[in-house]
Amino acid sequence: MSNTLALNSNTMPVISEQSLDSYLHRIKNIPILSAQDEQQLAHNMINNGDLEAARKLVMSHLRFVLYIAQGYRGYGLSESDLIQEGNVGLMKAVKRFDPLVGVRLVSFAVHWIRAEIHDFILRNWRIVKVVTTKAQRKLFFKLRSMKKRMGWLSQNEAEYIAKDLGVSHKDVLEMEKRLSALDVSFDAPTDNEDDNFSPSAYIEDRRYDPAILVEQDNWDKHGHFQLKTALEQLDVRSQDILQQRWLNEDKTTLKHLGEHYKVSAERIRQIENNAIKKLKKYIKLDS
Repeated sequence: MSNTLALNSNTMPVISEQSLDSYLHRIKNIPILSAQDEQQLAHNMINNGDLEAARKLVMSHLRFVLYIAQGYRGYGLSESDLIQEGNVGLMKAVKRFDPLVGVRLVSFAVHWIRAEIHDFILRNWRIVKVVTTKAQRKLFFKLRSMKKRMGWLSQNEAEYIAKDLGVSHKDVLEMEKRLSALDVSFDAPTDNEDDNFSPSAYIEDRRYDPAILVEQDNWDKHGHFQLKTALEQLDVRSQDILQQRWLNEDKTTLKHLGEHYKVSAERIRQIENNAIKKLKKYIKLDS
């Protein structure tokens, strides 16, 4: 990308708690880009250092940041701050976006947006000031998510999480203890105004969240495209075997395919395994 292209927070609308409603109204009126327009803007940004193209890419995705930021209301932090941090992540994603990869910007940007919001939460939420390592951060967010849908961890669950995230069993129990210390009764008032938030403020049904649906749809399309492209690299027999063994609703047996191609079932299994290895190689090279 050209060195003349430099996105920063000065290109973004300023958000405050007082102006949040006005900000939300403004970004919801910004048109959503078509795939073709997004591709053209991204190419102009990369090839010509077009700052205006980069700005349009950012502005058209501000509502997506809003949807993600709203999922973090339960941490008791300012919504405007969460949105602002998410916007920083969006700008970082735009600067690194490559339209040739074949995915939409919304799918690429989600990881950068969440990373900035996570970092902001860890810097500011009072019970996790000592969370400094990458493993501890993963532990914090994993347990935070689990605490919304289940009670205390069992011994086996704690050991599994410790092994999965590369932390000690003691670290898992200690983090769980800290998180549980903030449990409050539903809508219970407190004397401290800063702590006066309850589950009613952030319990939500995320199944139909537009951000999640769009992200999943884009990754599904990208995955199907990669699989189709990789399959086309195989010989016709290998394609047919994988199609009948894995892609059709009614799976064909090795024996039946062996009879069809006049070889043994073991030979069909070997062809199948070799074809799968080639698929993984092609998909990895294309990623």
